[in-house]
Amino acid sequence: MCLTGVDYFSTLGYQPGIAFLAAGLLSPLATVVLVLLTLFGALPVYRRVAQESPHGQGSIAMLERLLPRWRGKVFVLALLGFALTDFIITITLSAADASAHVVENPHVPAFLHGQELWITLGLIALLGGVFLKGFKEAIGVAVALVSVYLTLNVVVIAVSAAHVLENGHVVTDWTRALTVEHGNIALMIAVSLTLFPKLALGMSGFETGVAVMPHVQGAPDDDPVRPAVRIRNTKRLLTTAAVMMSTFLICSSLVTTLLIPPAEFEEGGQANGRALAFLAHRYLGDVFGTAYDVSTILILWFAGASAMAGMLNLIPRYLPRYGMAPEWAGAIRPLVCVLTGTAFLITWIFDADVNAQGGAYATGVLVLMTSASVAVALAAHKAQQRGWTIAFTVISVVFVYTTLDNIWERPDGVKIGACFIAAIVAVSLLSRTRRSLELRTTDIEYDAKAEAFIRDCARRTLRLVAHDPEHHDVGAYRAKVRKIVEAHGIPDPGDLLFVEVVVEDYSDFESRVVVSGSVAHKEYRVLTVHAATIPNALAAVLLDLRDRTSVRPHMYFEWTEGSPVAQMVRFLLFGAGEVAPLTREVIRRAEPDPRRRPHVHAG
Repeated sequence: MCLTGVDYFSTLGYQPGIAFLAAGLLSPLATVVLVLLTLFGALPVYRRVAQESPHGQGSIAMLERLLPRWRGKVFVLALLGFALTDFIITITLSAADASAHVVENPHVPAFLHGQELWITLGLIALLGGVFLKGFKEAIGVAVALVSVYLTLNVVVIAVSAAHVLENGHVVTDWTRALTVEHGNIALMIAVSLTLFPKLALGMSGFETGVAVMPHVQGAPDDDPVRPAVRIRNTKRLLTTAAVMMSTFLICSSLVTTLLIPPAEFEEGGQANGRALAFLAHRYLGDVFGTAYDVSTILILWFAGASAMAGMLNLIPRYLPRYGMAPEWAGAIRPLVCVLTGTAFLITWIFDADVNAQGGAYATGVLVLMTSASVAVALAAHKAQQRGWTIAFTVISVVFVYTTLDNIWERPDGVKIGACFIAAIVAVSLLSRTRRSLELRTTDIEYDAKAEAFIRDCARRTLRLVAHDPEHHDVGAYRAKVRKIVEAHGIPDPGDLLFVEVVVEDYSDFESRVVVSGSVAHKEYRVLTVHAATIPNALAAVLLDLRDRTSVRPHMYFEWTEGSPVAQMVRFLLFGAGEVAPLTREVIRRAEPDPRRRPHVHAG
């Protein structure tokens, strides 16, 4: 909870100020609306996400299962783009806000003023160093920081509340000003309902709460597929964090609105972006205020830890599996270096400006929440749970409205998200193209009849003929045998084994290859191979047969008609194309010794 909480709870460092700038005197009412959406919208959605996706893939995996083939892959890449927008901006924005707290402390040396960019870069580098050291160390740091920070916030809010009680006129002044400005309570509530999208940053942290789910304690006898205890504990984590944060949000918004002059919230004011820190210095002195600043700086710095943990969990689950990232992307330390470098770049582009990054942050958070609410609504509909389907559909509509309103108010957020998506798609396609000639096979399994065919032929010579499974009439087999015998001078056509590859999900990068044997038309022995691509599957089978039988097999192809460029595109997208040269190239790359490579014949 503390690891996800460094993101969620750290918003107390700036959320009260954002709320006042967005809603003015209505800030407490708008915050109540935000809390209601959190407890009765986001929380039920992510409790259901935890139940449906108990291994940390989150709502992205739920939606992936609903969309087949390339549509699902492209949709996941788009959501990953917004997820990375959310997570990366969490790191850069929080570090930038921490640097702002550094320079605004009255005891900080003057030479640090104006150096926010370099302070932010140093904080990001330090965060990356923690994850290079180890994940357990990151969790230990998170527990200490969150415990201290929440304790100090309790003190600040309690002391501030005491001052409100001692000076009861601040409440009557506030209510009087509200009445003058908005008239009646109905109008105040109506305005608050329109303002809460601007406070949406107060809901950040739910997606990372699910992303770190593999680190939540389960039970030794948990079902590996549906770990019931882990699911229950994750729901408890999400609920506890949401209730705690909701309490802090309402209390902090109330005391800051009542006790801080409106001018101090504006840019250049002492409470701008640091409302609770302002109250800590005013009512508890500079010593306590500095301690609070230090705690705020540390938790804002470490808020990126939950985002980093989320990316370290999400990226290896998708991009390498799609072939859209190098294999090293599944290793933690190289990935930490890449993500830290990306955070450096974003910080430099935005010059460590908190406000400039706020739109992108909110957009990333809201798009992920919207996708999660849609995913659970579809899951409930599939499970024929009519009540939950209606409830989650209503929540989805609210989140769609909130997201569109945020994009309308701050279009820069969706532009930045689009840049992330474009970068991910470009890098992914480049990586997939470069890795397309790998074997791409996780395992090969033969049925009993296939093994019998192979044992029989291996006693003489393994001769396999590539054949299109769509041409399964007896004439097609006879014509293929005649062409192969005439072109290659095969002495005994009875030794030929037909190999037919059935392409299943061609958008998959790696697949488990299943080989089954059958006899076509009571005469022709056929090995049917189920895989994601034709050339890679044939190459994997040939190499596997060589290792199983200690015989170098022969494979016979017919040339495919058509443009080589068009055939290469067919291979990249649909797993087919010009099979003969591609199969040979996959074998060449997989087996460096020419003397051990299976023979490939084309004619």
